[in-house]
Amino acid sequence: MNSNSHNIILKTKALSIGYRSKKTEICIASGINLTLKKGELIGLVGGNGIGKSTLLRTLTNVQPALNGNVFLNDKPLQDYDNLALAKVLSIVLTEPITSKNMSIFELIALGRQPYTNWVGTLTEADTNAVNSAISHTNLDALKHKKCYELSDGQLQKVMIARALAQDTDLIILDEPTTHLDMYHKAYILKWLKKLVEHTGKTILFSSHEIDLAIQLCDRLIVMKTDSIVCDEPCNLITQGVFNNLFPDDLIVFDETTGSFRVRK
Repeated sequence: MNSNSHNIILKTKALSIGYRSKKTEICIASGINLTLKKGELIGLVGGNGIGKSTLLRTLTNVQPALNGNVFLNDKPLQDYDNLALAKVLSIVLTEPITSKNMSIFELIALGRQPYTNWVGTLTEADTNAVNSAISHTNLDALKHKKCYELSDGQLQKVMIARALAQDTDLIILDEPTTHLDMYHKAYILKWLKKLVEHTGKTILFSSHEIDLAIQLCDRLIVMKTDSIVCDEPCNLITQGVFNNLFPDDLIVFDETTGSFRVRK
C-alpha cells in the first residue's frame, strides 16, 4: 500500500444508490466513484431532490446500496458492526434534539457512547475527549448551559462538538446550515474549514449554499441529473460544471466571480 492510499478515508467503486422494494427498484444515481482523503472539507451540492441525502444515507450505512461498494479505511462498509462503525464514522443530522433539558456537556458526552461501558460511565479519557471537543469548538463558556438556552447556530456547533468527541476519522453532516441566516451559514461553513485544519479530520457535508461551498471547500461533489463529479472548486469552474446545474432561464453561473446570479 503506497503512502497516498493511507490518506484515503472513504472511497466508492461503481456505487449505485436508490430504493429497492420487493417489486421495484428506483435508481437515483449510478457509477459513483469517489475518494475522500484525510484532512479535507468536502461539500456535496446539487439541486433539490437530486439525491444528496440518499447518497449520504448510503455512505453511512443507513440505507443499503443498490450496487457497488463503499470502503471506509480500506474496509468494506458492510463488514463493520454498529460499534466498530461508530468509532470511525460520526453523523450529524438535521433532526431536532429529543431532550433540550440536557446540559451542553451532557449532550457532547453522548459522543463517547461507543467507548463507555453499558451504564455510560465516563472515564478520565472520555472526559478529556469531551473537554477537547468543547475547546476546539469554543464552547467553554456554554458547556453548563441547557440546550434550550441556545440559538440554532450554537446548537449546530454543539452537535458537531459531539461528533468531535466521538473521535472518528470521518464526520458527515446533512445540511448543517439549515434554518440559519446568511451570516450564520457563512460562519458555520468557515468554522468547519478551520476545524478541518486544526484537527485533521475529514468532514463531508451536504448544502444548498453552493457559492459558499465553492469558496471554502477543498473539494466539491456535484450531483447532476446525468452525472456526479468530484474535484477542486477551481477545476469544476474551469470545466463548466456549474454552468448547467440549474435551468438558465432564471439562474446563471458567473465564472468570473465563481457565483450564481439571477438572470436580468
